[in-house]
Amino acid sequence: MDLISNHSGLFPEAGTDEAGRGCLAGPVVAAAVILPPDFHHPLLNDSKQVSKKHRVELRPVIENAAVSWQVAFCSPEEIDQINILNASILAMHRAIEGLTVTPKHILVDGNRFKPFGKIPHTTIIKGDSRYVSIAAASILAKTHRDELMEKLHIEYPEYGWDKNAGYPTEKHREAIAALGATLYHRKTFTLLKSQISLFP
Repeated sequence: MDLISNHSGLFPEAGTDEAGRGCLAGPVVAAAVILPPDFHHPLLNDSKQVSKKHRVELRPVIENAAVSWQVAFCSPEEIDQINILNASILAMHRAIEGLTVTPKHILVDGNRFKPFGKIPHTTIIKGDSRYVSIAAASILAKTHRDELMEKLHIEYPEYGWDKNAGYPTEKHREAIAALGATLYHRKTFTLLKSQISLFP
């Protein structure tokens, strides 16, 4: 199925999505993207359906073609303070706020969002596999987050963040059990299946 270029009929329309919501470590990262109405790329889809190689190829294509784009973060500390849902929405708001062009409508992946100013928005479940701008935002959020986790991996190589990006793989949990949690881990998440508290 071909991705749809516009939902509202308004232009500019921004798509927004996040990456890293289910991770044990690292920030949640959101992107907002406004694309030209005629933008099309055969590889573009929900980032989870696109190989890492193609995601990396798509990132500069999207960034160069976009009318405006922005990526924003919510730190592990913020996630612990306001919970992951609110942090995801806050990161999306930050990304939208950073756009150099003000959208007339916002398309949001998922079913939860808070109004951004007076700009109308529409939430779309699995919107990243239906709308071009949300798919583009999913690619930017995922690639920027993966890049950051690869940098953090250099600081803490034992946790395998260059491969698992902070997601709860068996190796990641084994490293937490053996070495404890880092500054980049989310304290309010269940880091171990045994739910042993690693924090004083």
